[in-house]
Amino acid sequence: MNYNISRQAAALSPSLTLAIDAKAKAMKAAGEDVVGFGAGEPDFDTPAHIKEACARALADGFTKYTPAAGLPELRAAIADKHQRENGLAFKPSQIIVSCGGKHSCFNVIFATCQEGDEVIIPAPYWLSYPEMVKMAGARPVIVPTTDRTEFKLTADALRAAITPRTRLFILNSPSNPTGSVYTPDEIKALGDVCLEHRVLIMSDEIYEHLLYDGAVARSVAGCSPAHAAQTIIVHGFAKAWSMTGWRLGWCAAPEPIARAIDAVQSHSTSNPTSFAQKGAVAALTGPQDHLQTWLAEFDRRRTRAWNALNRIPGLSCVKAKGAFYLFPNIAGTGLKSTDFCARLLEAEKVAAVPGIAFGADDYIRLSYATSMANIEKGLERIERFCRSLAR
Repeated sequence: MNYNISRQAAALSPSLTLAIDAKAKAMKAAGEDVVGFGAGEPDFDTPAHIKEACARALADGFTKYTPAAGLPELRAAIADKHQRENGLAFKPSQIIVSCGGKHSCFNVIFATCQEGDEVIIPAPYWLSYPEMVKMAGARPVIVPTTDRTEFKLTADALRAAITPRTRLFILNSPSNPTGSVYTPDEIKALGDVCLEHRVLIMSDEIYEHLLYDGAVARSVAGCSPAHAAQTIIVHGFAKAWSMTGWRLGWCAAPEPIARAIDAVQSHSTSNPTSFAQKGAVAALTGPQDHLQTWLAEFDRRRTRAWNALNRIPGLSCVKAKGAFYLFPNIAGTGLKSTDFCARLLEAEKVAAVPGIAFGADDYIRLSYATSMANIEKGLERIERFCRSLAR
């Protein structure tokens, strides 16, 4: 049978992070002692008050459709969050609740980009950004950065990448996969370039609350009303509340873009899960004391892993200031990322994600959202593997 696969689907690359995680889990299920550094999700449970709110909603029979853009009370709670924490005045009508942060990114790109448009994406990037751009018919324009600049794009480099076809700039701070965090001044400089050239900004802020060493996560939308008018914020509940499987995210956008995203969602997924949204309301309006405990533990793991990685022959690593990833440079081993990760998994049963998935083949991504015991064991195995390469 000759099946006709669409051009957009045929052009996509499967998610390497999900593939690595699935292979590691399959090996574990087969009884192998695998240490997994691949998953991008906290290893902590969703806070109890959030689960209880969801359970109450189920018990009360709250299982029907909601508005496609989400529950009014949740949209209002998200608007309140942005006012309270970021000083941004969004109306609930500017908030669209979706089936996860990834879904929000897709909605934004699909609603704003089309055939012939260009989207600027700094590398290393979250691996789904370019694929989403391709699905919308637009062209991803990748601008490389390195660990020498802490993986941060400069305003001059952004300006040089802009053409008359540039429609959107994707900004992710704190970053997946590098953990880098732009300073407020750097954020404003990038925003100023976009204002100058009338380029929209998609600001992915899902790691906003995961910060270390005094780093500050400033939204480009907070630089001025003019910046806010060209910015679409993407956010979600997965990281700071450990709600990855709940599949709930949101975007906050100028009214015309919010209406377009609402229309797109109404004809694709329709509303996010009703009872999960009740849990999300509790996440935003309930106690937040879990976060400091989580951050202290993440910081302990981050520091331990960073110190150890920089002692391993062939590796060097920038100290991340946000999220829960380290992005070590493996160029000194003589291997590229796919070969390095495949051989590491085979030889030492350690699962890491090749940097090529993020547009950076001389690096690998390690998530420290796992226990300290796993981190210690995994680092010992990585060191043994790298020393074997040096012989």
